[in-house]
Amino acid sequence: MTDEQPTPMRALTDAQRDRIDFARRELDSARAESLEQLEAAGLILMVERLRGRLGDVIDLIDEVTESLTDRHQ
Repeated sequence: MTDEQPTPMRALTDAQRDRIDFARRELDSARAESLEQLEAAGLILMVERLRGRLGDVIDLIDEVTESLTDRHQ
């Protein structure tokens, strides 16, 4: 165990929650697809959509982390 205190969380903005919900819907949609039924172009489009959502969620995590860091300096 470490002596570090957990970082206090802050509420997400409506826009940030919308981004997370959009990513969840994209993931749910991808999971519902029958991958063996998709042609190569469909698979490529799915991967590109998921890459975009993943990148956006990582950016969101960075935003929240930076905001918390700025507030504690």
